[in-house]
Amino acid sequence: MENLQTQGISLPRLGLGTFRLQGDACRAAVESALSLGYRHIDTAEMYGNEESIGAAVAASRLPRKDLHVTTKVWHENLAPDAIRRAFDASLKKIGLDHVDLYLVHWPSPNMTLPAIFETLMKLKEEGRTRAIGVANFTTALLKTVVEDIRAPIACNQIEYHVMLDQSKVIEYLAAKSIPLVAYCPLAQGRVASDETLIAIGRRHNASPAQVALKWLLDQPGVAAIPKASLRESQQANLDAVKLALDDEDRKKIAALPKHMRCVNPGFAPTWD
Repeated sequence: MENLQTQGISLPRLGLGTFRLQGDACRAAVESALSLGYRHIDTAEMYGNEESIGAAVAASRLPRKDLHVTTKVWHENLAPDAIRRAFDASLKKIGLDHVDLYLVHWPSPNMTLPAIFETLMKLKEEGRTRAIGVANFTTALLKTVVEDIRAPIACNQIEYHVMLDQSKVIEYLAAKSIPLVAYCPLAQGRVASDETLIAIGRRHNASPAQVALKWLLDQPGVAAIPKASLRESQQANLDAVKLALDDEDRKKIAALPKHMRCVNPGFAPTWD
């Protein structure tokens, strides 16, 4: 698996998303993924599955240095003391002595960014997280974090797929050499019924989901974390890496409508 190097960590470009996976089903999915060769597992305090993920990681007996684990602090816990409490709880549930990446899950209108990143940087200095980053941050918020606060963020995790234009954020991240981690990379399953992707997949003996995933992974500085609970889906996502899309394929994908946002809660920021 190819990795992205960012802020002293090595981030596998294909990971396992775990939103909405719970309990034994979550543990089984993570155990399956790790046995297939996944080494990047993404969770969050809000998902309510950190204990299940910790159990799967422990059962795998993989060397800690070979694993990348990301978790996130919820937007209601962004006061410095609350971040500390949330982090301690997450680490205890996962059962590790450190995580590899700790993210602000969503921005909040009343957050104090300098205080947030002072707290996150202290956690990093203490060796409790190897790197820090953000999720769902707009270009304007990124500029504040990167240029004013000068926080060493390792990524921005955002919704990104063939049906959503993220060119403004991508341009900014690329200029600052900050990776983009794409969640909902398959548009919550919508790519499976897209006629253009189906046709491209037929040419390559691949599924439309594999086409959509490879389109993302072909882009420099982009990682993806598709959720997959079934072993065959996990394997199919791994196999997508072997696909070779050509310029004609990319031209057809570029022509797809790009305004499908799957995740847009009431507390979301005003998007770019």
